[in-house]
Amino acid sequence: MARAPTGLFIGNIPLHACSDSNIDDKIARDFNNSTRKTLSYVAPTVQNGEIIVRPSLDTIRNGSQHWKTTAVGYFLEKRPYYHHLKEFTHSIWPTLREVTATSNGFFFFQFKTVIDMEEIIEGGPWLYQGQPIVRQKWEPGMAMRKLKHIQVLVWIKLRHLPMEFWTTEGLRTVASGVGKPLYPDAITRACTRLDFARICVMIDVTQKMAKQIIIMTPDENGGETPCRIDVEYEWLPLKCTTCMTLGHMDKECTLNKPHKQMKPPVAV
Repeated sequence: MARAPTGLFIGNIPLHACSDSNIDDKIARDFNNSTRKTLSYVAPTVQNGEIIVRPSLDTIRNGSQHWKTTAVGYFLEKRPYYHHLKEFTHSIWPTLREVTATSNGFFFFQFKTVIDMEEIIEGGPWLYQGQPIVRQKWEPGMAMRKLKHIQVLVWIKLRHLPMEFWTTEGLRTVASGVGKPLYPDAITRACTRLDFARICVMIDVTQKMAKQIIIMTPDENGGETPCRIDVEYEWLPLKCTTCMTLGHMDKECTLNKPHKQMKPPVAV
């Protein structure tokens, strides 16, 4: 009775029937003759055991052309849904061409021209669901990491505001008790909603957030009458008092997590 063949086969050809050089040549020939190959080999160098590649300046210039109209943005807290943000930004930025994103929370807003991109960066501020969109111009070699922020933009509501303060001068005076006022919303400016005044302000997150403001209203006799105003914040960033960084709480801070003890090496 004939014994079944043993060993490794390539197709129906036993491996020992052809030399290693023939196999290597066949693989290399298929690779070099492939019609799908669009990239060419650029030999790296090795220095002190490290593999180093050195792209040419033209490579950097050509690669930067595609991204020169791009603004990079992120949020201090939870990453919003990509499709919702994309729809929102297309509605407020008519010159926006495309929006792409990374899984770690960075968004790339590509505009039609460099001027369009610079107008969006210099304009604003732009807020989405109460959170400011932190944005900057894309540059080659940009590190994708969030910066430490002390001041942020928020919307506040001033309730029980007397009617005489519903002016540009009155609103900026009262809102200055919370932070640096920027602008009211359109309804506040038109005085068509008098339940509260809604104003965008810059606040210092290292300071205590005011819940109330007392307006000392002067009278014609040189006296003052106090009036208490309630302050509501539509959104406040999470703040870590350990690393003084926005976007997470103390219990989530990596500085508070115990370091794992390294096990001592086992003697053999």
